[in-house]
Amino acid sequence: MITPIAVRLVKGDDLKLAIQHLVDEHNIQAGTIASCVGCFTQFNIRLAGATQTLELNEPLEIVSIMGTLTPDHQHIHLSVAKRNGEVIGGHLLEGCLIDTTAELIIHSYHNMSFAREFDENTGFTELVVTNK
Repeated sequence: MITPIAVRLVKGDDLKLAIQHLVDEHNIQAGTIASCVGCFTQFNIRLAGATQTLELNEPLEIVSIMGTLTPDHQHIHLSVAKRNGEVIGGHLLEGCLIDTTAELIIHSYHNMSFAREFDENTGFTELVVTNK
């Protein structure tokens, strides 16, 4: 069974913190991001390779977002467009602040649980899926 959860975020909300709040509030054991349409005034991501971060303070439109949600961790990638149409993206970090609005929809899967465990092959914590 899938439960959709839809909210509207407002100016100043931190996207990552808002998602964590929804995971906690709805006791999501396994979730994904279905959609998020909106814009940022401040943007903070980790770039590919997991070593560098990028922070921007300018108007940006959310053009793509996807991720897996566990009770303790959200693995979310997103892309945004600048005023000139240039698109950049990476791993969502705290500090992505909503400008006027963001319409966020997440899905909670009641027949699964997601967790993350260290994987010696990759050197990162990786998704572990359990069917209930």
